[in-house]
Amino acid sequence: MTGAYRVVVQNRKIKFDFEIRRNITILRGDSATGKTTLVEMIREYEELGPDSGIELQCEKDCVVLSGRQWEKQLSDLSQSIVFIDEGNAFTASKEFAAAIQKTDNYYVLVTREGLETLPYSVTEIYGIRASKHFGDLKQTYNEFFRIYGKPMGLEKLKPVAIITEDSNSGFQFFQAVCAENGIFCESAGGKSNIFKMLSDRAGENILVVADGAASVSYTHLTLPTKRIVEISVVAGSFKKKKKKKEKRAAWSQKNQ
Repeated sequence: MTGAYRVVVQNRKIKFDFEIRRNITILRGDSATGKTTLVEMIREYEELGPDSGIELQCEKDCVVLSGRQWEKQLSDLSQSIVFIDEGNAFTASKEFAAAIQKTDNYYVLVTREGLETLPYSVTEIYGIRASKHFGDLKQTYNEFFRIYGKPMGLEKLKPVAIITEDSNSGFQFFQAVCAENGIFCESAGGKSNIFKMLSDRAGENILVVADGAASVSYTHLTLPTKRIVEISVVAGSFKKKKKKKEKRAAWSQKNQ
């Protein structure tokens, strides 16, 4: 499957209207925001059709995947949008990551945890919010919103090295791309090691690929090098602004 697909799911009380653009979409948010309600409405329609009192509009089949028989269910699915509610531990398994690579479906995963085995885009992480499109009507209208904002011109970046948070599928992908383009690529082996690796390569233009929801903010950190390095996060990229240590020392003496 390629392209974007609009999905409209509604009953008398609530309506969801959103668009799925990539093969993996992550749906996050606090309790009572409608994530599980959406999945349950799709499940009811899948089982009962129009008799469920639910209307579902999409040019692709929308189905729910769950339980211990997920592998068998998945093997029967093709050209579908597959919804998986939180609580299904298999979504974090290597077996699931390997299985979906062999399919032509789109996946919408409800989760509050990071899924390290899956190569999803930070721009495809959404929450659900109530909209006022329907004015004073009784039906509640709900839409997806992008948690991390719009994509930011990554095509302008020219890193000399790429560091990935871990050694899973993301590292394997970037390692292959870097090898073709003569760029150094290394795994940090966990987000706690990113700062040290940046310290070791201070002054270089480095692209860091990490979980935007889990990574700490590296703004205004002083690294243990000969220069004072100020780091700001821009769509996962660390732009370094160097200031000579001598300038800082001169400023300190002047203001004593």
